[in-house]
Amino acid sequence: MLRWDGGRKSALTWGKRVAFGVTEGGVRTCVGARGNACPMRVAVSGRSTGARCEECARLDRAHSVAADTIADDPRPYHVYLAWFGPGMTKVGITALERGSARLLEQGAVAFSWLGAGPLMAARRTEELLRAALGVPDRIPYADKRAVRAELPGTAAERAAEVEELHARAVGLTAWPESLERAPCQVVDHVGVFGLTEAAPAVGSVGELVAGGVVGGELVAAAGPDLHLAAEDGRGVVVLDTRLMTGWELVPVGSGGLTVPVREFKGMRSKEAAGVQDGLF
Repeated sequence: MLRWDGGRKSALTWGKRVAFGVTEGGVRTCVGARGNACPMRVAVSGRSTGARCEECARLDRAHSVAADTIADDPRPYHVYLAWFGPGMTKVGITALERGSARLLEQGAVAFSWLGAGPLMAARRTEELLRAALGVPDRIPYADKRAVRAELPGTAAERAAEVEELHARAVGLTAWPESLERAPCQVVDHVGVFGLTEAAPAVGSVGELVAGGVVGGELVAAAGPDLHLAAEDGRGVVVLDTRLMTGWELVPVGSGGLTVPVREFKGMRSKEAAGVQDGLF
């Protein structure tokens, strides 16, 4: 579902045509923070997924679990292992009340709960896995996109790494007493994301630009990413919908892709860890 300014929504279904243009001479401006408009309407980079100026980004991260600014949240939290592709498993936490929504938002191909308990116990468990098992808590979205073209073909193969790490994690002696362990039950999202039948993506939109056009048929979607079969015949290209915020967009009849596209060069190495956006 795409949500536009003014409250209009566009349902997204497989095979639906997604097409829009960026106004000629347009400038991308800050989207503000926590429901409030940016008072200065600051121009922001076309490559920014947050579309916020420095001050609004600071305000948006305030009182955020993801930014470690809340230590007294009374809600229970899940600790999870999320798998995005071979050699790409991360540990994270999400509020119990959110269920698996966080995993879908991140584009996790497969995941399993590790346990549940108070926020600080969940945080300690996250740190424990990072230190004892070398499991990161962040994986760049660019790496997630590139590896989707090389996913193993069966659910059992996709679950293997999560199952192995889960067994090692629950066996650690420093596990916080207030965090209840959960059995390994791997959930696979390949079908949910539409990746079962979709052709592998050949690249991703690097940024939108004034006067640029995006057009294609929706074949898959994972997290913020739309996999579009481009109208110009170049193959499937991934559009991070967060790149659309802050621009003035208009409907178009046709035009293919006239925005910068980065071609995938193959699967990244396991050691190329970086920063992943998003809030809990």
